[in-house]
Amino acid sequence: MSFQPIIPLTGLAGWNFLNRTMETQRTAFENSPSVKRDVDYFQEKIGDVTSAKELVADRRLLSVALGAFGLEADIGNKYFIQKILEDGTSDPEALGNKLADKRYLALSEAFGFGDNAIPLSQADGFAGKITDQFHARQFEVAVGQQNEDLRLALNLDRDLSDIVEQSTSENTKWFSIMGNPPLRQVFETALNMPTGSAQLDLDQQLGLFKDSAERVFGSSDPAIFTSQEAQEDLVQTFLLRSQIAQAQSFQSSASIALTLLSNL
Repeated sequence: MSFQPIIPLTGLAGWNFLNRTMETQRTAFENSPSVKRDVDYFQEKIGDVTSAKELVADRRLLSVALGAFGLEADIGNKYFIQKILEDGTSDPEALGNKLADKRYLALSEAFGFGDNAIPLSQADGFAGKITDQFHARQFEVAVGQQNEDLRLALNLDRDLSDIVEQSTSENTKWFSIMGNPPLRQVFETALNMPTGSAQLDLDQQLGLFKDSAERVFGSSDPAIFTSQEAQEDLVQTFLLRSQIAQAQSFQSSASIALTLLSNL
């Protein structure tokens, strides 16, 4: 990807700068030659695709499809992705329903190969919907190449809103957050979760997330993050804690280096 966003600062300062320049930088990204070529190709060809097998056989189409859901790292896992798509989402035994990472389920649901006689790729407006998501996700990837924390902060607004606005239980919302790797990383950092918490029993993890959220944000219910103000508070807490952790790691490394040098 040739586009490189301008991010001269880190942490909260970098976040504020990125938000001030977002419209200009997003436009430059979407008009960059490599992105435009891939999007134009997808919009031209996806209407001819009628099966998961056809989609995974075309690397350029698959690249945009996966990139729209933040799954671009799976571009080489063709048979796995084909299985996800062909299984659909209506059967509880479908692979997408069994995976903790619900981005795969969202991918399968969006294309509809396993659940519909006529796949959703044939529907009017489908190509535009997917390429809009591709633009958003891949801009985040470009930002992440400069600063991973800012990529995670950008991802938060879309993915968290999708979860907390659903009419599901408090626990279900937490399980969805825990099953979304980028969101989980933001919450683990913002809530100052102990190292190795992901290895605990699932119910223990749930209790830890809820207790920590109650302590840090005053509520164990993820629904509080339907508020833009609460989401911004979460982003700021995440960025500040991440900066603190990075500073402590640097100081620790510097201390070790100084000790080694003093012993020479």
